[in-house]
Amino acid sequence: MAKKDNSDKPKEADKPKEAKEPKEPKPSAEEKKEDLIPGIPKEAQEKIKEIKEKLDSFQKKLLDKFKDYVIGIALLPPEKQHEQKKDGDEKKKDDAEKKKDDAEKKKDDAEKKKDEIPILVLVDDSDSKKMSKEELSEKLSTVIDSIAKEVDPRISPKTLILSDLWQSCYDAKYEVLQMIAMSVPVYDTGMLSAIKIGEVHKSMVIKKFEKYILSYVLAGSLVKGKATKSSDIDVWIVIDDTDVKRMTRTELKDKLRAIIISMGIEAGEITGIKNKLNIQVYILTDFWESLKEANPVIFTLLRDGVPLYDRGIFMPWKQLLKMGRIKPSQEAIDMFMGAGEQMLKHVELKLKDIGMDDIYYAILTPSQAALMVYGVPPPSPKETADMMREIFVRKENLLEDKYVEILERNIKVRKDIEHSDKKELSGKEVDTLLKDAQIYLKRIQRLFTQIEKMKEGEDMLHIYESTMTAVRDVLKTDNITQMDDTDSVSLFEKKMVQTGKVPERFGRLLREIIAAKKEYDDKKLGKADIQKAKASFSEFIKYMIEYMQRRHMQEIEKAKIKVKCGNSYGEVIFLEKQAFIIQNSGEDSKKVSKAQVSEDGEICELSPSSFEEMDTALAGQHSAPRILIKEKSFESLKRIFGKDVEVIINI
Repeated sequence: MAKKDNSDKPKEADKPKEAKEPKEPKPSAEEKKEDLIPGIPKEAQEKIKEIKEKLDSFQKKLLDKFKDYVIGIALLPPEKQHEQKKDGDEKKKDDAEKKKDDAEKKKDDAEKKKDEIPILVLVDDSDSKKMSKEELSEKLSTVIDSIAKEVDPRISPKTLILSDLWQSCYDAKYEVLQMIAMSVPVYDTGMLSAIKIGEVHKSMVIKKFEKYILSYVLAGSLVKGKATKSSDIDVWIVIDDTDVKRMTRTELKDKLRAIIISMGIEAGEITGIKNKLNIQVYILTDFWESLKEANPVIFTLLRDGVPLYDRGIFMPWKQLLKMGRIKPSQEAIDMFMGAGEQMLKHVELKLKDIGMDDIYYAILTPSQAALMVYGVPPPSPKETADMMREIFVRKENLLEDKYVEILERNIKVRKDIEHSDKKELSGKEVDTLLKDAQIYLKRIQRLFTQIEKMKEGEDMLHIYESTMTAVRDVLKTDNITQMDDTDSVSLFEKKMVQTGKVPERFGRLLREIIAAKKEYDDKKLGKADIQKAKASFSEFIKYMIEYMQRRHMQEIEKAKIKVKCGNSYGEVIFLEKQAFIIQNSGEDSKKVSKAQVSEDGEICELSPSSFEEMDTALAGQHSAPRILIKEKSFESLKRIFGKDVEVIINI
């Protein structure tokens, strides 16, 4: 928008002065505000302001008509007026008059050019289907010229469709890129900025590493005309490493990559473009290997990329790919086919794991916590649903039976998968389990409040004893077992709070509960104090249960070894002198076995077991045993899983 002219307002500088030597009046704040570019004469300032108003009007009318297609409008630098060569004396005199007329005409044209406002309009033609590119370009040019003439006859638009811009890059005609780099964007959806910073960065890179740079290519959403103002600017560079002698190829790549990326940051500072320049650097040998292996990323780069610089590497590969002459090897095809099957297999196993473990424990653990808050020891997973129904549904009438049914269904799914009664778990079934779990957890949170209200005013002894039990259980996770109540509190502060394993807030809650117990013993605890102690206890006990559950899962992972034999996977969980073995038992089902482990590492004869028995054994583990894989251990794994067994190490 043009700024309002406030020149009619009186200015401080116009007020009469006392008799002093005349001085130039100081510009007012409004006058300073009108200075578009400091240091430029006022007449030039006014001209720039006028041009800006015209460009704003042109932009508005153009976008009203072609907003979905125009992706850039830029003010171009003026064309250079080349000095005419002088005629030689050998020219015939009868041409002198004609040349004089030509000179006058060229002079008039130059005067007209001097007043022209050259504008670039970049149009996305990727959706054009009804007419050829030539017809589209001609039609757009005609319409855009007429819009320009309506605004100001001096506006001289150059209409450029996106496909023509890319074709000039394919033909190694980079002048149009240089022209865009020198322009001043008036309207930009992201493309003009990308080309400007790309040109600056490309020039910096080629100037320093011209010997090694084979291709500098623009890629990503930009080349498809889908760029936005916040889009990353993806470029990739191919470096010639075929004559590297003084360092390894990896060292060369890392060294050049670090420098090239730092240049990208510098290019952003120079141009003032904040969009992230996302730079990928490839060495030629690696690029060629990826091409032979049919790497999808490389194929996509060749298919969609646009070269801003190329030394005869990118375009031949692009054309060969388009002609269907670059084909993946049979090994690459087999590898990709195998990868697809393995990934699907992984997805199926993951869905089963979600149903059997993740969602299962997500609702089982809070259920056990609710029973603990009520005052009973946490039951085994198998007994939890029955105890929830017996206590909270039938005895206390605090919970609706439909919520216990959710827990029972979840337990049944796990059992059916374990015993191969259910061969697979679909995504829809997982969604249902997850939705039910969320409903269940919301209700259990309310149950906690109900339990606390029901037990309001009861003896503080239960709160104190439950708290101290939780403290001792947590300390057992650090292998601290022998202690009385006084030791427990000091050890909890020292081992858990001061080391940062438990937030300081829970140390404070523990002290509040102990203080409340003392006041209760002294008959000084009122109803409000009991409520406060209950709230502290509830928060404390929930966190301790979650902490122990996390530690328990960590200990399980430490005791677990994953193995693979062919396309089959299995797990071995070591618990001191006993091991649990999980194997695929046909049609994607799993079976659980157990065995004793001898001192020399041998896994003895297997006997049938179950996930429930394994869970119970894991629940009794306070720390993960140190796993030593000995020669006998490997022999046992081969005997159980097959001679080609592999141990999978997750790093």
